[in-house]
Amino acid sequence: MTPEAFRIEIPETKLKDLQRRLGEVNWPLDVQNEDWGYGTQGAYLRELVDYWRDGFDWRAQEQAMNAYEHFRVRIEGVPIHFMHVRGKGPNPLPLVLTHGWPWTFWDFQKVLGPLTDPAAHGGDAADAFDVVVPSLPGFTFSTPNETTGLNWWRTADLWVVLMRDVLGYEGFFAHGGDWGALVSMQLGHKYADVTRGIHLSNAFPLPPFDEGRPWSIGDAALVLAQGENAREQVRGWERKFASHVAVHMLDPQTLAYALHDSPVGLCAWILERRRSWGDCRGDVESRFSKDELLTTMSLYWLTDCFVSSVRYYREAALHPWTPSHDGMPAIAVPTGISLFEHDMPPGGSTDWSADYYQRVLLRVRDSGGHFAAAEEPEAIVTDIRESFRAQR
Repeated sequence: MTPEAFRIEIPETKLKDLQRRLGEVNWPLDVQNEDWGYGTQGAYLRELVDYWRDGFDWRAQEQAMNAYEHFRVRIEGVPIHFMHVRGKGPNPLPLVLTHGWPWTFWDFQKVLGPLTDPAAHGGDAADAFDVVVPSLPGFTFSTPNETTGLNWWRTADLWVVLMRDVLGYEGFFAHGGDWGALVSMQLGHKYADVTRGIHLSNAFPLPPFDEGRPWSIGDAALVLAQGENAREQVRGWERKFASHVAVHMLDPQTLAYALHDSPVGLCAWILERRRSWGDCRGDVESRFSKDELLTTMSLYWLTDCFVSSVRYYREAALHPWTPSHDGMPAIAVPTGISLFEHDMPPGGSTDWSADYYQRVLLRVRDSGGHFAAAEEPEAIVTDIRESFRAQR
């Protein structure tokens, strides 16, 4: 399991094929959809696709990514890509950052500098981390994944091997959002012997999906909701997430035949989530520039990973989580939690988390959404530092 240095170099033929496809789109009719009420708005999607075809510079983004060291290693036969950025300080703590869907490893780009070299970003060198940013199995350069059964709790097993056995860290810290929050929670639950602490940008009891109806994430949100109208409010909130969860959980391969073949289809699918889940207030570019959006789209398209990324949901449904112990707190390592109001179920309570975690930080922020590290990087950096400072 010796990691090999890896450089991102997409073949020119792949880029030319993308250009060709972007120039030969069979656009559907889009009527009275100015408010995105029927899904992704055609007018903005055309504008974004035009820029993808004529203005977006993939090679510039590739160069920015290659400014960091990338590696690939096979763990239990599974290809895993990761960035490894060494900290600059007297005692950098090892920290693994785990993304979700439709994120990529590059959604952490804005926190890499402050976490690894705090003194160069107005902070204290004593707060430095060695940062490891893997791509989830089946995502971007952790491909091709031909192993079934890999989901969030199995990913935690792989991360322990990566951090302890491949990179040699006897103990480490973890942060994550979306799927990355679940991976980090499992690390704190099952591997409290090597996981020194976790920080989350989403928090909920495990497991997050009902075993009988895993596509209904509102069932999990109801556990946290309060008030007379809680059920009605949660159902409204669930509409932001229900469509992708349902199809990814039930029919990911069917969807993939369309979106693996059409970059515009893939773009529309991911774009709607970025706009809806981010704290965009109707304007996706208030949070994500065109270049940022299209870097994400390109990473999914150019690595042919859409199918394996959405199968990650199906694997969660097919292989339900079982607890490693029945003790409380369920996650007995120091845990920091940063929540963002736009991302929270309406009426959601945080009272349950005091007993569920060994909670050392709880902060609810009024700015930011589901893609916390990309939307509010300073907040995430601050809260990670505060969560783990006592253990230095």
